[in-house]
Amino acid sequence: MTPYKNLSRTSGVVAYEIAPDSIAVEFEDGAIYLYTAESAGRSDLENMKDLAAAGLGLSTFIVRHVRMGYTARLR
Repeated sequence: MTPYKNLSRTSGVVAYEIAPDSIAVEFEDGAIYLYTAESAGRSDLENMKDLAAAGLGLSTFIVRHVRMGYTARLR
């Protein structure tokens, strides 16, 4: 997992892992959720990847747009 930069200093995201058709996101409570193109939609998945790499806005985007659009809780 890649540490999330958390430039806002208020994000609940601590790390992420990007794959071609998915992103795994780890939150501060230790939960890891897997989002795929199928579960979240291709456009939202690509936005999540961009936000993760930028280190800003990922948690807010998930709350506002993706919500329960994960395919699995990995931990």
